Amino acid sequence: MEKKRKLLILMPDGRIHKLKLGPINKSFREAPLTATSLAALVPQELNFDIKIVDESVDKVPLEEHFDLVAISCLTGTVVKAYHYADFFRSKGIPVVLGGVHVTLMPEEASLHADAIVTGFAETAWPALLNDFVDGKMLKHYCQTEQHFYQVPVPRRDLQRKSGYMVPNVVSATRGCKGTCDFCSVSAAHFGWSTRPIPEVIDEVKNLPKPRFVFNDVSMGEDMDYFKQLLTELIPLKKKWGGLVSTKVFHDPEVLPLLKKSGCLYLLLGFESISNISLQHISKGFNKVEEYKQIIDGMHHFGIVLMACFIFGFDEDDKTIFEKTVDFVNDYKVDIPRYAIFTPYPKTEAFNKLEREGRLLHYHWQHYDTQHVVFVPKLMTPEELDRGFIWSYKKTFTVASSLKRTIYTGKNFPITFGGNLAYNIYIHRLMNEKNRILPA
Repeated sequence: MEKKRKLLILMPDGRIHKLKLGPINKSFREAPLTATSLAALVPQELNFDIKIVDESVDKVPLEEHFDLVAISCLTGTVVKAYHYADFFRSKGIPVVLGGVHVTLMPEEASLHADAIVTGFAETAWPALLNDFVDGKMLKHYCQTEQHFYQVPVPRRDLQRKSGYMVPNVVSATRGCKGTCDFCSVSAAHFGWSTRPIPEVIDEVKNLPKPRFVFNDVSMGEDMDYFKQLLTELIPLKKKWGGLVSTKVFHDPEVLPLLKKSGCLYLLLGFESISNISLQHISKGFNKVEEYKQIIDGMHHFGIVLMACFIFGFDEDDKTIFEKTVDFVNDYKVDIPRYAIFTPYPKTEAFNKLEREGRLLHYHWQHYDTQHVVFVPKLMTPEELDRGFIWSYKKTFTVASSLKRTIYTGKNFPITFGGNLAYNIYIHRLMNEKNRILPA
């Protein structure tokens, strides 16, 4: 028999929120779909022995030999990706780079790879692998068209399930119709597509556990599709979480359908408590005056709210931190998440700040929403960073967390547990050196 070729699919550590206690290394987030989906797309006839490594929860096997290494990266993880790519190439192992940052910065990525993949992977990745086996791998594979149907089920058998709070993740839609000026999804021109609902339902039905997560960027962009999907989920009696925009709550049928479908929690990008800021980032469909109604509606139906807020918009001064924390506490946002405005490369925000000379550097490892990479208009970078950390500390004290979550009844383990996770995360922020300028 032909000897199996060894393929490593690697995702560098994005330093996402995780718990590390001795040998225990567990991500607070759901399992990523990228590596398992890429593994599922590997043609069986090519006889690859596939190993998946998510550095967030696994150790990178630097001493192991592979015939091919594929690394997928975001902007915040690309420095590590380049490091590993250079390391494996120095050992004579060919390396493929892909992911959203590679799509945005192909020339840069090409300096560290034998081949790059930009755009989507459904046809480009198998084509690359066939060419590799035939000894004629090209330097660049680009797939711009969507093929979001008849996609193989992710190879969840290859991931370390114990490494994630939610190991089962499903995708129903891809891309987003939004035009937020800082978002890499719109900058990469990923467009918007839906997966056939019978395919989604079949995958969900066959999941080994009753709980799962939709990893879609904004699964409610097509309301007819969204409501049909929710309806089809009802008989499965599964429990799930996902991410939607505030637009879905304009339809009065949505909240009851969410509840019936088994929705446990939703992540919403509120982003700001200033309508002016929301308009300036092309997210004017968010209306601050509607937030309370949305929050009350979700609480009424027993759906946990995880709400994202961003600090550092041009209209933000030093008062924004206390105002936002007061909003979170007054309206009992179950699990708030804070981020620093981050202009990803090639986005409108990045181009604007670059023209204005307000970018502090191009050290991509800090382009992760947790570090200041630009000069704000109404405060210093240091003031933005201090306010960001202060907001986390103030919000996630045990007393504050209890006040927001004690009323949530059977959801209390989720809401209070989520708050405790961020309480732990605060210590990483406080102990990190060189938060403004990388060493």
